[in-house]
Amino acid sequence: MRNPPRESGPPDLTTPEGFGAFYEEHIDAVLGFVTRRVADPHLAADLTADVFLAAMRSAAGFRADRGVPVAWLFGIARNVLAGHARGRARETGALARLSGRRLLDDEDVAALEDRIDAERAFRALAERHTALSEPLRAALDLVVVDGLTPAEAAQALGVTQATVRVRLHRARRALRAAEPARRPAHESHLEVVR
Repeated sequence: MRNPPRESGPPDLTTPEGFGAFYEEHIDAVLGFVTRRVADPHLAADLTADVFLAAMRSAAGFRADRGVPVAWLFGIARNVLAGHARGRARETGALARLSGRRLLDDEDVAALEDRIDAERAFRALAERHTALSEPLRAALDLVVVDGLTPAEAAQALGVTQATVRVRLHRARRALRAAEPARRPAHESHLEVVR
């Protein structure tokens, strides 16, 4: 379920109340984004926290005229995940951030494992389309999986809407060409969104 766009101005992340409301409004979307890409519940929790920490640091850079907060958050999430994948100095920062943080209890781990299991179908699809270039996969994921409009995806990726539409067309064409010839259309997750 998509959240309604904010009326104006940057999200108020400077007060505990403002951050709490923003967090509650967007945690499911961000956690879904992360768990579709990460299979470890502890890592998913850490990366989701890192996304909101980065959002707090860059809240002044949010521009309501460029799109909705969830697209802005997905752009931040992409950067956080890319930074993790590159492994740039994250170990030192992670140890510093862990001090004072509550450890996940068994209930938290079970809830994250359930969420990760629910996203298993997406991970299977992601494995089938790994041959796509990163820009094509990113545009496809933001629009098809995360439910952004092409304009919102363009905002998250930092490109034009026309570029996103071209990338979507190329990605879908490549996936159709790679599909097995005898697979019924109802088995394809992409058939629904074409």
